[in-house]
Parts: sequence; structure tokens; C-alpha cells
Amino acid sequence: MPGIEQNAGTGDAPMFARNVVHFVRLLRAAGLPMSPAHAVDALEALRLIDVGRRDDVQAALAAVLVSAPDERALFDAAFDVFWRDPDWEGRLRALMLPKAKSGVPPAPRNNRLADALASRARDASPDHVGEATQHELHAHVSFSAEERLRRRDFDTLSADEWRMLRHLIRSRRVSLATEPTRRLHAASHGTHADLRASARQAVREGGDWVVWKYRAARERKPPLVLLLDISGSMSSYSRAVLYFCHALLHSRERLQVFLFGTRLTNATRALRERDPDIAIAALAEHVADWSGGTRIGAALAEFNRRWARRVLSGRATVLLVTDGLDHEAIDLLETEMARLARFAHRIVWLNPLLRYAQFTPRARGIQAILPHVDAHRPVHNLDSLIAFGHDFATLARVPRFRAVASSSSEGAMSWN
Repeated sequence: MPGIEQNAGTGDAPMFARNVVHFVRLLRAAGLPMSPAHAVDALEALRLIDVGRRDDVQAALAAVLVSAPDERALFDAAFDVFWRDPDWEGRLRALMLPKAKSGVPPAPRNNRLADALASRARDASPDHVGEATQHELHAHVSFSAEERLRRRDFDTLSADEWRMLRHLIRSRRVSLATEPTRRLHAASHGTHADLRASARQAVREGGDWVVWKYRAARERKPPLVLLLDISGSMSSYSRAVLYFCHALLHSRERLQVFLFGTRLTNATRALRERDPDIAIAALAEHVADWSGGTRIGAALAEFNRRWARRVLSGRATVLLVTDGLDHEAIDLLETEMARLARFAHRIVWLNPLLRYAQFTPRARGIQAILPHVDAHRPVHNLDSLIAFGHDFATLARVPRFRAVASSSSEGAMSWN
């Protein structure tokens, strides 16, 4: 390791310590859960070994910085780029460029590491110092770009905008609103007075009843089952929803994900991969019907037969993400939607066609689905996904009723 050996030979301990801190920051920018305490632990570990031996340094840093098996590949890639290769900017460009096909399968490309290195390159560039006086202007410009991107339709995004959108979803902690249950727990304030606890407190106070104890409703994260259409007409929207679901899974949400086009695929385990780009690329490669045709009725029949009783327990809500444009086996679709409604606690339909102000449910597939759903919401940009996450608990608390199509030209919903 040239950097370590040089610092160890010259005794430049402050420079070496700064390099270790920069390495920890690089890992944190790449998505690993790093804190300042990790940098302190890394420096303490390196004092106990011979820093002239690269393998010992890598093993020592991995012992204190890696906390999960799936983090080791990202750590090794960052270590090789940061400590061994002096041309790390060239390695950065190599990470971003496609590789020529050969007999040996390439290692999975890690966009998180490339993005973290790109950010470090911008911070270290000489032009960055000269731009410090324009920081306020650049902040306004980036904020406006982010606001515009949040309102852009998924189907109209360019490659660069898709990259920015993935960063937006990844950078913000995505979580669904919790819902109250019938179970109560002790609380400092609430709507239910706890007479027993208050009496025990009064006995401890010598008989003076001066403090009241309360019980409040326990909050829980609602269990969700996502049925996501990955047909050709839904390709852009399904990819964005998958990034959103990846963030939900890593926020410890209770979520099961199923993909369907012409067949049904359980994608929950694949989405638990820490890097969303690798997870979704693997799904797109191994799911045979990605961006193909759609058979909603057949996919729902398979789900009802194989999975419904297993994953729809505990008042689970089904999120059906599709445009409903299916022209085959409409009778089967209507039958299976009615069966799914009996299994599920609630069905919420996320439909990208609701982005049109003049939407009317005229397609036969839409008319077969609509009477069996409890809510009909748009899902065409990032704001619509965030809004759904915020009001999901409200949707889950309303009394259950079924939607029927309205005959108005604006595609409004009437409820019975």
C-alpha cells in the first residue's frame, strides 16, 4: 500500500489519521452505517498491527468497520480503490463505464461506491474552492432541480434524471405512517386512565392520589403485500416503485413484494440486497417476463392459490400497482379480484393512468378491478409515492367500502 507505507516511513501520523477518516467517510457515503466512533476504532486497531503489511491493514479495518456479511464486498472494493491504486480517479471512471464481455462474468457493478468517489472527486477538485462564493446560488439551483424532478412523470425521465431520482429515494428515510391498534400500553399521557397503576402510585405516595397513570393505543407498522405489474406499459413505473420498496424494506417495514407480467414471481428476498441497483438489475435479468405482456387474472389466480393464506394474515393490506390494461380473460380477472378482496384486509390500487385529468375507467380490465378496491391512488412521480406513504395510515383506518366508477369526464371516484 503506497499511501500507508509512505506515511509509516515518514512518521506523518496526522496525515495518516486524516486518510483513515476520509476512508471512513467514503464508506459512509457509499451507504455503510459509519460514525465518528468507527474512525476512532480504526485508528486504535491500526496502532496494534504493522501498517506496512497491506493484508493486515485490510483485515484490521474490516474487523472494526464491517458489521454484516453483505457489506464486505463493498468494503473490499473501496479499500482497493482508496489505499492501493494511486489513479483512483481512473478507477472511478472504470466503475462507471460498461465492461466488454469476456468468458469470465464481471463482478457486480456497485453504483454506491462510484457515486461516493465522484462526490469526493468534486470536493477535492481545485474548482470547488473557487465555487465557495456561489454556494447559496448553487443550493437554490439544486433545490429547484430536485423539486422539478419530484413532479416529473417516471415515463419521461432521461438516464441522468433516473440517476438523480434513485439518489433522492435513497437519501431520504422512507417509512409508512403507523396505525393504532386495539392493544394498550403504559404511557405518560393518553385517552385511557389506568386505575390500577394510579392506585399503586397513590399507595406509594402515602395515600395521596395526586398522580394519574394512563394507557394509550399501541402503534404498529401495517403489514403490506405489493403486487407489481412489470409489463411493457408499466416498465418505468414498476422500476421506480421497486426502488421505493427497497427503501421500505431497509426501513424495517413489513412488506412482501410479488412481480407479475405473464407469471408471478416472489421478489422479497432479492430486494433485501443492500445495494438497490444490484438488486433490481438482478431481478430484471432473472425475471423472464420483465417488460413483456400481462395476464393480470392468471397472476392473481396463482397468488390466491399459492400465497394468499400465507402472506395476507394479520390484517395485511394489498397494494396493487398496475394500469389495468388487460384484454384477456376478463371473467377470470373479476373472479380472482373478488377472491383477493375476501383474503385481504384492504386493497389499495396505485394506478399511473390517474395522472391524466380526463381519466375515465373505460377499459374492461379496469372495470373488472375497480369494484373490488378500497382506494384508487395515482403513482406516476415521486411526490405521489411520498403522499401515499404519508396518508397510508388514514387509508387503513377508514371504514371499508368498495369503489365504483363514476361517469364524470374527470374520472372522479364515487363510493358506496
